[in-house]
Amino acid sequence: MKLTSRAGPEKVGPEDPRYAHLAHRGFNQRFRGEPDYVRLVASTADVVDAVQEAVRSRARVGVRSGGHCLEGFVADPEVRVVIDTSLMADIAYDVERRAFVVEAGATTGETYRKLFLGWGVCLPAGESPDLGMGGHVLGGAFGFLCREHGLAADHLYGVEVVVVDETGTARRVIATREPSDPNRDLWWAHTGGGGGNFGIVTRYWLRSPGAEGDDPARLLPKAPESVLVFRVGWNWSDVDERAFTRLLRNFGEWSEKNSEAGSPFARLFSLLFLRRRQSGVIEMKGLSTAGADAERLFDAHLAAVTEEVNAPFTRQVQRMSWLGFALDPLPELFGGPKGGVLVKVKDALLRRRLTDGQAAVAYEYLTRTDHDVPGGMLGLATYGGQVNAVAPDATASPQRDSIVDLACTAGWGDPNDEARTMAWVRAFYRDLFAETGGVPVPGGVADGAMINHPDVDLADPEWNTSGVPWSTLYYKANYARLQRVKARWDPLDVFHHALSIRPA
Repeated sequence: MKLTSRAGPEKVGPEDPRYAHLAHRGFNQRFRGEPDYVRLVASTADVVDAVQEAVRSRARVGVRSGGHCLEGFVADPEVRVVIDTSLMADIAYDVERRAFVVEAGATTGETYRKLFLGWGVCLPAGESPDLGMGGHVLGGAFGFLCREHGLAADHLYGVEVVVVDETGTARRVIATREPSDPNRDLWWAHTGGGGGNFGIVTRYWLRSPGAEGDDPARLLPKAPESVLVFRVGWNWSDVDERAFTRLLRNFGEWSEKNSEAGSPFARLFSLLFLRRRQSGVIEMKGLSTAGADAERLFDAHLAAVTEEVNAPFTRQVQRMSWLGFALDPLPELFGGPKGGVLVKVKDALLRRRLTDGQAAVAYEYLTRTDHDVPGGMLGLATYGGQVNAVAPDATASPQRDSIVDLACTAGWGDPNDEARTMAWVRAFYRDLFAETGGVPVPGGVADGAMINHPDVDLADPEWNTSGVPWSTLYYKANYARLQRVKARWDPLDVFHHALSIRPA
């Protein structure tokens, strides 16, 4: 009996019942593309063929793995061909390279499951188990374990990419971090250089730097023995401006003091959700992987965050297995509506806590009554730890002394609410960073933004009046090197979008 579980390569056009799902599959439903067809691929050879056909017909091409891009880089009316890698989802151990190989269509959740059950190891990648690895790792990729183990890109050993040369010929290239690899610059660009820039990733190889031997169980971080999940809540009615400012200051000061690579609190990750007052609650959620010491670390964190806030709060803790948590983390947070959301996310990395002046801006936008924005929120996630143990130019991810990842977020259910909701979140972010032209210019407080959370407003002079280009906000001093990589590996600029690397 001969069996096959891998379809493709297939063209799915508008007449095919699969088209509506494949063409419009994406987390952020603000954007709707109408490609001529979606190409389902099941192998690297399929991707080469698909790219070659698109180049030959001069059709703009986009690629999708998990579909979680926050901007319309793939769901773009100008994209005529979408290459869908979701059928390429194999995860295995490569004996010859001594590294785990993960295909681009695998999700983070499936990657966590196979790494844990197969070898007892983990990867410090993203928070939602539905993220596609293809577009996630190459943007840096941070998540619940980043303070303990760094970015997922820090564990990238090699990458397979389909590129197009100056003659318009598509081909497969493998690049590794080996110093002798002539393609090493292409590997480096995929450690934070962002998606849609150099080619189409078909698979990654993962092995931690410095890992020795050929025992797979020792080549990536050992999975946590357990996870302590914590939840803290305040009623907005108990929080006045003084208490709000103190809470925000405490969270920031704790992050300043405990974001060194060697901190015992590197095994604790915390999220502060400052929703609009009309939501009724302020919440802090997170986890610790410190085993028997986890609850003590959490209690110390909670004491520091609540000091002199003088508002009652609820406290809940729960112990879980690593895999149980990774496959369903904070379901009230990540269990969003099926079929996607309508959302705008504006990201920033911080090197210091928000100033009291910035806290006053946040309080105003979260409590003002002239805007009915129920889905508006300021979120703060602890950062740093092992992330900050890597030199800014060792990978393409340059923000290596940040302490917090910040996001101004607004979602809406009715498309008619988009204009006023977008106006609110854009003005909120602009006023938070008013002293630096409305954007997080790298310097005293801020350190730019992360390309995994793209925001086209950073390239718009209406919202970025700083005089600092978007490329500096995302890539800092690494941008010139990324441009040289772009010129070498995508000289025809086949792979591009609103925030793509411009050829040197």
